[in-house]
Amino acid sequence: MATTLQALATPSRLRILARLQEGPCPATELADAVGMEQSACSHQLRLLRNLGLVTGERRGRSVIYALYDNHVAELLDQALFHVEHLRLGLHDTPAEEAAGAGGAVAAAAR
Repeated sequence: MATTLQALATPSRLRILARLQEGPCPATELADAVGMEQSACSHQLRLLRNLGLVTGERRGRSVIYALYDNHVAELLDQALFHVEHLRLGLHDTPAEEAAGAGGAVAAAAR
């Protein structure tokens, strides 16, 4: 879990993932869309693929990248929601159901 969260701490990777939330994209178009050199974008995509955050499917001479699944999109949405909450000074009181999930988070961090 820590490795995945560290991967999300890089602005270039977040730009890639945000673009892929819009739908699958060829690697060359993805690099242009996020304002990166092709080689730098490929390096980040390789890391994201190894972490199970994106998939790459070869179609002819192109590789089409997409988010691995809806969980990745939800993770990004929740992170953005949290940052927006902080910006607005809002604070949620954790629900009792979430207390059970806290144990799972603690276990994953070990």
